Amino acid sequence: MRQNSEKQLPMSKGWPDHDLSRELCVISEILDSHPEIYDKVLGDLVQGKRTDRGARGMSGERAVRNAILKRMHGLSYKELRFHLVDSDSFKEFSRIGYKKKIGRSTLQDNISKISAGTWEYINRVIFGGAGVKKVEQGRKVRGDCTVVETHIHTPHDSGQLWDCVRVVSRLLVKLEQGIRDKKIRFHDHRRRAKKRYFTIMNTNNTKERKKAYRDLIHVAKETYAYGCKALMTVEGIVILDSKIEGYMRKLGETLELMARVIDQTKRRVLNGENVPVDEKVVSILEPHTDIIVKKDNEVLFGHKIALMIGKSSTILDCMILRGNPGDESLAIKLVERQKDIWGRVPRQTAFDGKFASKNNLMNLKAMGVKDVCFSKKRGMKISEMVKSSWVYKRLHRFRSGAEGCISTLKRVFDLSRCNWRGMEAFESYVWSGVVTYNLVVLARHMLE
Repeated sequence: MRQNSEKQLPMSKGWPDHDLSRELCVISEILDSHPEIYDKVLGDLVQGKRTDRGARGMSGERAVRNAILKRMHGLSYKELRFHLVDSDSFKEFSRIGYKKKIGRSTLQDNISKISAGTWEYINRVIFGGAGVKKVEQGRKVRGDCTVVETHIHTPHDSGQLWDCVRVVSRLLVKLEQGIRDKKIRFHDHRRRAKKRYFTIMNTNNTKERKKAYRDLIHVAKETYAYGCKALMTVEGIVILDSKIEGYMRKLGETLELMARVIDQTKRRVLNGENVPVDEKVVSILEPHTDIIVKKDNEVLFGHKIALMIGKSSTILDCMILRGNPGDESLAIKLVERQKDIWGRVPRQTAFDGKFASKNNLMNLKAMGVKDVCFSKKRGMKISEMVKSSWVYKRLHRFRSGAEGCISTLKRVFDLSRCNWRGMEAFESYVWSGVVTYNLVVLARHMLE
């Protein structure tokens, strides 16, 4: 039977005398001061399962602590398992004891179940603690946006067609092996599709490239037809194997995306049309990926996130956005969310120039924000934004510090690119990185 938390097992050696161990000790104290966190995490771990029978499983406390260790040091699950066996500090922090060993798959299974909503809840609970309020009170904040990329290759049309052919063919092979009573007949065109893909990528001859594209589209259409026929063949069979059901569900989802990829390739390559951004598929493996075009025409594939950063350099809030909304439309939402967190609006706010507009300034002032600084004035006077030019300069310099916080998030806590699959996992990845970053920053403030 699962339990919410477990007492430290005997034979504990205590915290080693080291700077990293002292940081982990302070983070451990912050977590222990909010035991309701472990209840929330446990809810994710046991969702849809009975808790009154079976193995005890990993507790909510151990799951969140191991997740923090993983993100804090940028470890894979295999590396995390090694350090949990090897390091006294890791053992003390994770509360696994000095004799018990946890497998890599157990770590992955439990950490991946912690949802983005739970991580956001943890972040808000931490900032509500009495000890943390001495470090950060949310009175002076700065807002900025950045992009977290998804784990996809550059979305060329030829590459996506090849992805479609190989993924559908692989699923058909698995279905053929798993279902014996009805034969699933198809031709495996993966080798042919791969050859056409490399021809397209390595030739400068326009006619030869279009010829290869036509053949690749033909191969993709045939594979698509095989997939549709397989779905119709298996439709009337009673399937008891959960793996086969998963393959069928995945095949149906992939075929829907494959039809869109074939259509957009014909329109773009053969007909010379411009396909609107909202109609494009950039990856069949990560279909939730957005196309983000920056002001210098740099194109990124992932999701835009809006951050609110406090005076202590902690990330007070994070919004994971769909599409590519303009920064100007986000300023009011960010401040309203600050009111939900702290029960009041900030006294001073500083934003990048892309957030600037007279409408935003009027609304923020009406909400009760005393001083509002945009790094670009855009026709607004300093006296309209803040009470003096001295305050404007101070807030302007304060806002520039947000770039350093975002850089640390991306370099140290791996927030430049998410290698977890799916939109829900993407949100969990971002929030777990934000919470881990905040705990490290708070611990260092408290050790000063």
